[in-house]
Amino acid sequence: MSKLLDLMRKLGSDAALSREYEKDPQAVIRDFGLSAEESAALLAKDYDAIKRLTGLQDGQFAAINHTIRAYDQ
Repeated sequence: MSKLLDLMRKLGSDAALSREYEKDPQAVIRDFGLSAEESAALLAKDYDAIKRLTGLQDGQFAAINHTIRAYDQ
């Protein structure tokens, strides 16, 4: 499993981590050890890059984590 997908799943299931991400997403990303490409995709809410990096398909992403809000444009 990719670290990005693992973080997304944890953000969706761990309220404390989700709150921390809301306060300081870069710190959470750094602590989780995401690659520069994964970090950039997540921070930019780049849905296409996130799909490519995680292997998720349309419809799966929103069910995993609402915190990322990939559909906010």
